[in-house]
Amino acid sequence: MDNVRTLPLPAENISKECSSKQGKEVKKKHFVNKLNYINFQNGTIFINFEHRKYKRTLTLAARPLPCSGEILDCVWEDTHGIVDKLKAHSFLNIHIPDRQKLLIVQPHVERITHRGIQFRLPETCFELRSRKVIRYLCNTIDARLIQNSVVFSGKLIDFNANSFKLELKAMPFQPFRWINPLLPVNVIITEADEMLYSGECKILRQSTGQNNRMVVLKPLNHHIQRFKPKKYRSFRYYLKPQLDMIFKHPFTKKSIVLKVVSISGTGFSVEENADSATLLPGLIIPVLDLSFANSFNIRCKAQVIHRKDNEDNNQVICGLAILDMDFENHSKLLSLLNQAKDKYSYFCNTVDMDALWRFFFVSGFIYPEKYAFIHTNKEKIKSKYEKLYTQHPTIARHFIYQVGGRILGHMSMIRFYENSWMGHHHAADRSVSIRAGIDVLSQMNHFLNDAHNVFSAHIDRIFCYFRPENRFPNRVLGGAARVIKDPQKCSLDTFAYSHFHKQFNNLLDMQDPWELKSANLDDLIELESYYEQISDGLMLKALGIEPGYQKNNEVMLEYRRNGFKLEKKIFSLKKDGMLKAVALVSISDIGINLSDLINCIFIIIIDRDDFPREVLNQMLSLLSFHYEQDKIPVLIFTSTSTHTESQQIPCEKLYTLWVLDLNYLDSYLKFIDRVLRSI
Repeated sequence: MDNVRTLPLPAENISKECSSKQGKEVKKKHFVNKLNYINFQNGTIFINFEHRKYKRTLTLAARPLPCSGEILDCVWEDTHGIVDKLKAHSFLNIHIPDRQKLLIVQPHVERITHRGIQFRLPETCFELRSRKVIRYLCNTIDARLIQNSVVFSGKLIDFNANSFKLELKAMPFQPFRWINPLLPVNVIITEADEMLYSGECKILRQSTGQNNRMVVLKPLNHHIQRFKPKKYRSFRYYLKPQLDMIFKHPFTKKSIVLKVVSISGTGFSVEENADSATLLPGLIIPVLDLSFANSFNIRCKAQVIHRKDNEDNNQVICGLAILDMDFENHSKLLSLLNQAKDKYSYFCNTVDMDALWRFFFVSGFIYPEKYAFIHTNKEKIKSKYEKLYTQHPTIARHFIYQVGGRILGHMSMIRFYENSWMGHHHAADRSVSIRAGIDVLSQMNHFLNDAHNVFSAHIDRIFCYFRPENRFPNRVLGGAARVIKDPQKCSLDTFAYSHFHKQFNNLLDMQDPWELKSANLDDLIELESYYEQISDGLMLKALGIEPGYQKNNEVMLEYRRNGFKLEKKIFSLKKDGMLKAVALVSISDIGINLSDLINCIFIIIIDRDDFPREVLNQMLSLLSFHYEQDKIPVLIFTSTSTHTESQQIPCEKLYTLWVLDLNYLDSYLKFIDRVLRSI
């Protein structure tokens, strides 16, 4: 980085150093080249003067002009009152900052004007090595200092990884004496309303100005807690060759390249030289690239969360947490890490569609009854799955275990609501590998652990359906809910599943006193109260049937951008103005879920004692006209199974809806870890 400076040493110390020649002698050729480089970079040097009477040092910044070797012309950085300032001062020397070194030149002054100063250069100068860490100059970075409800505004002047300097301005009726130097302060650094840093700091020193004041601050925390701590941390990998972290530092706008020491799906660590370190805990880097052998880049937003010195090799290890990463880049990263862990594990790879369909049939995932349901639309389904597995749409994720081109295990996810995803299509070819099904489930669990804190992943909840009689999901998923014992963390709700055959009749509306209309806020609030009383689980949040539901939410637009369809409509069924049931009409591409658990009608019966079968049929007949197919899946939720058993509710089979709030992923992973070890 070129925008750096070393603070000038006190004048009396410099004089002693130079007179005793304790510094290293440097030839003119070297420091002239340095002067021209500073000119090329529009940088400054520091010219020191000594007061003739009081022996105080005055340091002025100046920009060197191109130099051929004999004469050096410099232009003052600030010309205001320059002549009056210099009347009582004599020239001392020039300081030329050279990263951690300081070149001290004692030329002959030819002339001084209000615009600049001219020197005749000597044949040599002296090089002193400063023990201080390099300080980096900053431009136009806004800063605020806050202490006990008082806010001072200013600019970030310079910084390093250990401390930074602010220039503050006093406001009317807010004097600097309100700052107590013995107490910590909070500092906020921003640019264009984007937060770059905030943290608690100690005041090291400050100037005595009344209107403007320089304050040097030292951050108090070398470790911050960005996210809630978790027991099951993401796997950390040490890749060869190493990734490079490439970014423009948000304070200096200068490019930096650092080696990545280790990396996971949630963050990474990098190594810096302690003498030139630039990363301080709390710093947010809005844009950085992780470059892998110059072959591809992974872009993200990250924050420095800890810093650890290694005194043995003068290095600093800094840990960064990934704050945000788009779908394409996140897929690249997780695919790379999946392959580093297991060469047969694939995440969101481009899939051989013939191999995938063969797997679905051979594994028994598409059994005769399911194929009978989908075969009439097989060409449409093939076309949509081609998009899902070869064009990498942002609405879907898939996990595959594949050996020698043969798929042995598969699981996928699809986004259903704002921050809710449905896990589905879990299958394995048990004739070849018993562990393949467990591997893809573990892949998904690792993905959830890596992704749920990444904003662009939009994943706060995961849900799926399983048949209660299927032992594996009931043991794993159902078992997790039963062990966690809190439906607000992990819930189970049972639906009756059936198919409704579209009826072409003259029914245009419900018959009095029944009424079917779009649900309003009061209807959804009543539904929420009913559900809290009988289940208090996560179903309404997962499916998007809650009071905050938005008709034209971002998920529907995302489906459209990816070439898919998802529409949702919520209806309420009332009798004499009393709410009896709520229906979610979810319309998607046929077969995007092979059991059509997305392209179906969800009905939640609120008053099971006053809900005749003929009313249900009338309701389904009206709602079925939203679908293009004649045979529509229906999921019906009621508080007890007796309503189903009395044949008032049609039921071909039961499905259990399992929902997990990912804020409690640790509890789920703890149970899963124990179960999978026993299999």
